[in-house]
Amino acid sequence: MKVPARLQPLLEDGLIDEVYSQLMSGKEAQVYIVRCGSERRCAKVFKEANKRSFKQAVQYQEGRSVRNSRRARAMSKKSSYGQKEQESAWLNAEVEALRRLAAAGVRVPKPYSFVDGVLLMELVVDAEGLAAPRLGDLSHTAEQARDYHSRIVTEIVRMLCAGLVHGDLSPFNVLVDADGPVIIDLPQAVDAAGNNSAAAMLERDVANMRNWFGQFAPELLLTDYGTEIWALFEEGNLYPDSKLTGIVEHDTTIVDLRELMLVIDDAREEEAERLERLASDE
Repeated sequence: MKVPARLQPLLEDGLIDEVYSQLMSGKEAQVYIVRCGSERRCAKVFKEANKRSFKQAVQYQEGRSVRNSRRARAMSKKSSYGQKEQESAWLNAEVEALRRLAAAGVRVPKPYSFVDGVLLMELVVDAEGLAAPRLGDLSHTAEQARDYHSRIVTEIVRMLCAGLVHGDLSPFNVLVDADGPVIIDLPQAVDAAGNNSAAAMLERDVANMRNWFGQFAPELLLTDYGTEIWALFEEGNLYPDSKLTGIVEHDTTIVDLRELMLVIDDAREEEAERLERLASDE
């Protein structure tokens, strides 16, 4: 096939030796199957910022640290340099997340290098050596759905124990190789401890998986692993091998609104009295 312009420099520099075909085109990037020496790999070519449908929402960037103080100041001022650095940080986030998660034992593609907005990584394949299908393109027996759901919940727990939440997990960014699910697409992964939306994102990730597999094993629709996982994480009791039940006792106590309003009114009166005392002392 004709070599895409963004891959030509890598071909010239010997980072890749041949471009076989385009594997997919998504909201973030286009992915190609390439040859590097004797190995087939993936080349993920990130789209330019103005051509991506998935925006760098502040919600996803919250809590991400920038080691270089000059870069951090420029990014906060949103200068042209700062915007360029912010774009670079966004793109590098996936490489850093893949390395971090692989070290934690999460099933993700192995990253090799990241050059000029192109990520070279492992090509995930099925038992026949073909590019692995996406979870969302498959149908499952009830037994297989329960098995895959359990495995993915385990991967989500491992990710959280490594300090990350995927943030955009769906059946279309999970591949299924010969050994089961492999999680992909992580440029928007968020810091679990530093992002105020992390809990909601994790619960959404878990709910997406529950709803998908619940089509094939309806009993999964009754589970609430997301709430259970986050509660254990907040308590400091979440571990990669934590035993989960998927059952959460929700508080069904009826709130006495009259009593609640009296408490609020008392608090307001106390604050008003405090401010009056401060004013008189001046």
